[in-house]
Amino acid sequence: MFSIDTKTENGFDKIILKDESNGTFAEIIPSCSAILHAFTIMHDGELNVIESYENAEDFKKNVTSKGFLGTKLSPFVCRINKGKYRFEGKEFTIEKYYDRNNALHGMLYDQPFKAFGHQSNENSAAVSMIHEYRATDPGYPFNYDCIVTYELEKHNRLNVFTQVVNKDPGSIPVQDGWHPYFKLDAKIDDLKLQFRSFEMVEFNEELIPTGKLIPYKEFDTLKELGNTSLDNCFTLNFSEGQPICLLQDPGKKIGIEIHADESYPYLQFYTPPHRNSIAIENISGAPDAFNNGMGLKTLSPGESTTFECSYKISLLI
Repeated sequence: MFSIDTKTENGFDKIILKDESNGTFAEIIPSCSAILHAFTIMHDGELNVIESYENAEDFKKNVTSKGFLGTKLSPFVCRINKGKYRFEGKEFTIEKYYDRNNALHGMLYDQPFKAFGHQSNENSAAVSMIHEYRATDPGYPFNYDCIVTYELEKHNRLNVFTQVVNKDPGSIPVQDGWHPYFKLDAKIDDLKLQFRSFEMVEFNEELIPTGKLIPYKEFDTLKELGNTSLDNCFTLNFSEGQPICLLQDPGKKIGIEIHADESYPYLQFYTPPHRNSIAIENISGAPDAFNNGMGLKTLSPGESTTFECSYKISLLI
């Protein structure tokens, strides 16, 4: 049986989805960009595989300096070159957060969502949340709804659905993504990584795509991450099936599987300097897609689109 509970802790108002049969639970915080605050299983005690914030004040002050831990990336992901783009013959300049010269990670990474529906039964527990974006940045003067649903199922699987609905009288450009940081008991140097891609998006010195794809097979089989540093984007090869990414701790005999449908054809990685966790980001388009068109979607008035990925914690034999 699955259950849904709420709890206020460290300034966070949490929604907790739980599998009562094995103790696995997911903590979601709607007011903080609908982040996944914890995804925890019972494995030599409680083991949470998500890096997050200490408290609500930590989120408020440090969401950008801590690397956007767990946040929703919308309506664009990663970078927009110089914050400028053209859409339907007009030029726009983003005003929100910049990393050096480039706009970064959209409008919703620090915005509240509102829970509006939940359900639980013998097979799953789910909660839905919404943020109604209404042209708050002159660089994105459009209206849309972002609806996020988390669904915890049996076998330690958490499904994440995002629906974007155009509420504008005209067409709008959109991307979607997530920025979760995964951690296991070991330093990431000791973890093994595999993902289904043969091409890396070539970046310039400011991490803006050049338009070229580079052959890349470094992690086409399960391999220790070692001292590899990543701040890169890869195209996904769905023909080889799921999961599209594996992260494993051989010593602890535990792993994380990442599944995605074709709504997320790119995977972005980032290894922070502390190397206690690794960001593995399902994204619907490449960085600077508002300019290069790589994965960019255009929604007509009233049109919606849905993005889907899943995280599964598995015990290794």
